[in-house]
Amino acid sequence: MRPGVVASLVSASLLGLLGAAPAPRAPVPVPARLADTGGGGQLIIARAADTSATTGTVTWWDLRDGTWTQAGSAPARFGAKGLVEGNARVQGTDTTPAGLYDLPFGFGVRAAPAGTAISYRAVTESSWWCEDNASSSYNRWTDPLPGDCRAAEAERLSAYGTQYAYALVVGFNYHRPVRGRGAGIFLHVDGAGATAGCVSVPEDAMRRILRWVVPGAAPHIAIGTEGGATAVTRY
Repeated sequence: MRPGVVASLVSASLLGLLGAAPAPRAPVPVPARLADTGGGGQLIIARAADTSATTGTVTWWDLRDGTWTQAGSAPARFGAKGLVEGNARVQGTDTTPAGLYDLPFGFGVRAAPAGTAISYRAVTESSWWCEDNASSSYNRWTDPLPGDCRAAEAERLSAYGTQYAYALVVGFNYHRPVRGRGAGIFLHVDGAGATAGCVSVPEDAMRRILRWVVPGAAPHIAIGTEGGATAVTRY
């Protein structure tokens, strides 16, 4: 991916969808209103009403013959403390990073749904996600836990059998990690309530998304709000 930049999506942003474009004769698909969709042919849009919201919607779209077509939708949950622009996020704040990110790979406690094409890693008892700022494995899947990553600063993925039954890694702070910004941001199955910063959807929706994602289409996820309160980080 290109180096991370903060890009205001001007009047046609994900974070300012309402009234973003002149009134068309037919509804303009949401991805067509964005200044940047990642350059691929698939886009997931996760949006909340405002930065304090913990719920919203996820929709996923295909670019077909130059036109964005919605392939599915589901209710979504966000961080317990709402959303914050990705470049301003601080680790451990229970906020979901607004921005445009790629989807490096999928993983799960359960086997990949039939038809899944994206790279998918099986979670075992020795699978961890390191969130230790002092570790060389910061914001990385590790199997097993390396000696320089403290267990208290990591997630044992198998311990979250419901949430991580199926998941996609969100490329927030992933390709060029900045210590202290945050680690382990995923699109995963709903738990009991709001997340610690991830985006979650019902299990059936997560299965459908995994079957839908085509790696060759350079899929991305755009996370934001309808009110236009923040800019968007591009990774």
